[in-house]
Amino acid sequence: MVESPSVVTPGNHDGVHLGHRALIDAARQTAEQHGWKTLGMFFDPHPTTVLAPERAPVLITSIERRVQIMKGAGCDEVVVLPFDNEFAQMSPDRFVQKVLLETCHAQGVVVGPDFHFGHKRSGNIETLRVWGEREGFTVELVQPVMFEEEAVSSTRIRRVLGEDGDVEAAAWMMARLHEVSGEVVRGDQRGREIGFPTANLDVEPLQLPKDGVYAVVARVLGEDGAPLLHGVANLGNRPTFEAGHSVEVHLFGFDADLYGKRMRIGFVARIRGEAKFESLEALRAQIDRDCEQAKNALQQTSPELARWI
Repeated sequence: MVESPSVVTPGNHDGVHLGHRALIDAARQTAEQHGWKTLGMFFDPHPTTVLAPERAPVLITSIERRVQIMKGAGCDEVVVLPFDNEFAQMSPDRFVQKVLLETCHAQGVVVGPDFHFGHKRSGNIETLRVWGEREGFTVELVQPVMFEEEAVSSTRIRRVLGEDGDVEAAAWMMARLHEVSGEVVRGDQRGREIGFPTANLDVEPLQLPKDGVYAVVARVLGEDGAPLLHGVANLGNRPTFEAGHSVEVHLFGFDADLYGKRMRIGFVARIRGEAKFESLEALRAQIDRDCEQAKNALQQTSPELARWI
């Protein structure tokens, strides 16, 4: 339960994209006028995982990371509510009473036009406004943020990443680089044998870009002052070796022992799709070209996009 009066913005907030940031900004502006808290709220697991698991989306951000980014975007606190079948049966009126008023101590609620809540999504903005007039909290509607004549949404970001590998469009829509994290595990050492040692990541089960080669930035987690590293990543099944799917990162000018450490990588630009090569020499020559393209892309990257890594 939140102890202080708050302006809350409820939703899934997966990806914490520009639409979510607009909600947080609006909530913060109202909260600051009254000396209240800016409160983000989302559910774990994603409601679709419970209600229609066959349609459950692959998440863009983990729970822990989502909380971090939402706080960095302006939330004073973030409430993560467990979502189960019992919660799904909650009526809209009960949701307002139990969640918004009792748990969040809401003095204001900020939502987008597609916000629905309660059993079978039967509550909507008008339901909120009726309750707001009754209980004395404000309700603010924030319109979607547009990008290339289409609303920014988590579904759209998943699509551009998974279908197109368009990490630059995803970065624009999230105001930060799309990222994945994982533990560095031992691979087959082929990268080292051909002169390009790689860190093999056992990544979280989150949305990955389409298989291919990408310019990336990276940071070793859990180390104070760890520098931002540059490199190139390969996502895919490594068809030249038929070695199975992997996420491998070659870091420029860095060859320290990373086994067992966690690393976060941010995708800057797509270099090319996955390809099979007839020889190690042809593969080595292509990796040389990939590295040069990646370095050029990294030079043009806004530091603001990479600062979240």
